[in-house]
Amino acid sequence: MAIHPIEFRYGSREMKRIFEEESRLQKLLDVEAALARAHAKLGNIPDEAAREISKQATTAHVKVERVKEIEAEIKHDLMAMVKALSEQCGKAGKYVHLGATSYDIIDTTNAIQFKEALAIVNKKLFEIEGILLKLAEKHIRTVAIGRTHGQHATPITYGLKFAIYAREVRRHISRIEDAKKRVIAGKMSGAVGTMATFGEKGIQIQRIVMEDLGIRATMVSNQVVQRDRYAELLSILALISASMDKIGREIRNLMRTEIAEVSEPFAEEKQVGSSTMPHKRNPINAENICGLARVVKSNVFVALENVSLEHERDLTNSSAERVIIPESFILLDEILNRANTILSGLVIREENIKKNLKLTKGLNMAEAIMIAMTKKGMGRQEAHELLRKLAVETYNSDREYSEVLKENSEIKKYMNEEEIDEALKPENYIGTAVEQVRKVLDVSKHERA
Repeated sequence: MAIHPIEFRYGSREMKRIFEEESRLQKLLDVEAALARAHAKLGNIPDEAAREISKQATTAHVKVERVKEIEAEIKHDLMAMVKALSEQCGKAGKYVHLGATSYDIIDTTNAIQFKEALAIVNKKLFEIEGILLKLAEKHIRTVAIGRTHGQHATPITYGLKFAIYAREVRRHISRIEDAKKRVIAGKMSGAVGTMATFGEKGIQIQRIVMEDLGIRATMVSNQVVQRDRYAELLSILALISASMDKIGREIRNLMRTEIAEVSEPFAEEKQVGSSTMPHKRNPINAENICGLARVVKSNVFVALENVSLEHERDLTNSSAERVIIPESFILLDEILNRANTILSGLVIREENIKKNLKLTKGLNMAEAIMIAMTKKGMGRQEAHELLRKLAVETYNSDREYSEVLKENSEIKKYMNEEEIDEALKPENYIGTAVEQVRKVLDVSKHERA
């Protein structure tokens, strides 16, 4: 019976496959087989024994059910796998797990999972970045009201919004690439890190096993790969989820009925927004992103707690990592899938964007008038105070800001009506927004090549 929503609701098949019981068992067996081959290469065990172990080290021979049967008897999950593999290998079984401790196998398996899972995350980030860049280019001159503190500020462009998001996604791609050399790391160092069970060949065995599996070897470790590596990994996953949370939150706000500048895609033929209100079109994907992001971010605390294991290690990390590692990857996978769905089908309502630009009757352009006045010779502080008072007058009179400006004797000394009208046009006050977006598009083109 499925209990956790990641079993039946969240995450893609390709991501969940990495963390499924049988898939993880196969990776554990792969590590055992690589260890046997390393021993054979160094003359520690017969070549035919390594070949037999490698042949039997598959879930076609070592079944999940058999491993669980043994674990129920001996109360040790990794040793249960070792026994299940050994009984399939005949005489070669005595060489299975030679010199290794449990976490040589477990942490190296973790590294393999991290490598596969990060490849999926990276691919999906790359797709989202591409969507955002297309939106930035398409809306490079779509002028909208900017908002600070939830209030109308000065104009911005939707192109700039999307370009900002695209660069944030690119930073996550860079973070993953940089972190790989630290978080995708395995080890064969024994019970306390001395490699004593491998003798003088310990460093060679570790190198050969990791080269065989295509991952880095730690330079030094105790019984476990140090958990600062894992904390860094989960922090990166949390940062990515936080960025998607930010985008989701912005879309939710811009979808509000009173704003209605953008909308998630809505399947009009069949989609239901509410069980009681037939008219509803709720931002369900954005809300889902924001909700799941809370879980991914909270898992970082657990990963940080796991860093401070006692002495050469204790077991407090084990139970927690069984939860937080697959959960963080699978929930982030769901977040990225939904972000892709939203952004690839995002509806931009330009008529509402234009309407909202005019909502404050020109008051959002007060800064533009202030700058124009200073260029004409009025002091900046004097201009600010004058325009602040005229803004209050406009609020209280419910008139157009342009009318109030054109009637003021001080304004008339510096600007004529035509100049006021030009300064009040939002499209004339977007600064270098277009230039900035073009730079992002140009730089991103080369980065993605």
